[in-house]
Amino acid sequence: MDLKDARSRIDKIDDELTRLFMERMEMSREIAAYKSEHRLPVYDRERERAVLNRIEDMVGPELESYANVLYTTLFDVSRSYQHRDMATSSALSDEIGRALSQTAELFPSRAVVACQGVEGSYSQLACDRIFNMPSIMYFDNFRSVFQAVESGLCRYGVLPIENSTAGSVNEVYDLMKKHKFYIVRGAKLRIEQSLLGRKGSKLQDIKEIYSKDIALEQCSEFLDSIKGAKAKVCENTAAAARMVSESDRLDVAAVASRNCAELYDLEVLADGIQNNQNNYTRFICISKNLEIYPGADKTSLMFSIAHKPGSLYHVVSRFSALGLNLTKLESRPMPDTDFQFMFYFDLEANIHDPKVQRLLCEFDDEFEKFTYLGSYSEIN
Repeated sequence: MDLKDARSRIDKIDDELTRLFMERMEMSREIAAYKSEHRLPVYDRERERAVLNRIEDMVGPELESYANVLYTTLFDVSRSYQHRDMATSSALSDEIGRALSQTAELFPSRAVVACQGVEGSYSQLACDRIFNMPSIMYFDNFRSVFQAVESGLCRYGVLPIENSTAGSVNEVYDLMKKHKFYIVRGAKLRIEQSLLGRKGSKLQDIKEIYSKDIALEQCSEFLDSIKGAKAKVCENTAAAARMVSESDRLDVAAVASRNCAELYDLEVLADGIQNNQNNYTRFICISKNLEIYPGADKTSLMFSIAHKPGSLYHVVSRFSALGLNLTKLESRPMPDTDFQFMFYFDLEANIHDPKVQRLLCEFDDEFEKFTYLGSYSEIN
């Protein structure tokens, strides 16, 4: 048999597969009608496992892994088709519907906002980018920002989640598992770090340098060039600048933003000291209630999946099937579990699209630990 004959046979097999696929999907539709009438869930784990076991026995060891991929994907498609056909409402779909209809047309320009740090911190600068006239309440740590929003003390909170040089802010991601919140806006802020000292300080005399750990990491190459200087971690960059300003020593300095020099009457000993000149940090603005403002084109999710081969692939493939671009994937270990992880996804996904809403409801139905974190736009 030559290549042309082989491809001709494959075409005929594909034609038959397509006919059988259409027939199978029609049967899925009939099953959806039955499930809808009898109030049965779309996802039936035991049924799918039984089918997979039967198929793997039929194809044998050589093809069982390939058959598993094929049929698991087919199950995903069938479930999605049933969800669409049943068009049943759920708590999540109702919540999204209310947010879309009740959220104001314009994002508020004024609000009470929780930020970690003190005046001059990058969280404060991000807050000023998001709001025109915020009333900022400062807290010592990220946990307190979540608690302030959760308790209703502040309507919003601003938190850093990722830096282009130092990576994800793991502490914030770990706190996400423990608090109830929604992301309502994002902001990307260019980070330019400076070395600040008291008036009269000289770079060659600096012995101790204070800053947030992630800021010290962003400037590691410059700091390594200062011989004999020790880096010391404090809660944030602005607090480090304030600490230096309140000191009577001329041999201490802080890594902070340039505007902290004027704010705390310090001198710029070196400017633009970050390793990467295209250094950005992403911030999220969180709220206690779900708010979806016009222009929301980004969606964030959080859920755990089965600890077995192919689990993550089957989730990601469903994004791809709908043409959704995955822009961020983060995993964090879940405490008190045996190698179980919580996954965080950022997608370019318009929540107004019915397909996107159906996918979220499918995930909510299938995964025991699934959280819709919100849909929002990001300020660049």
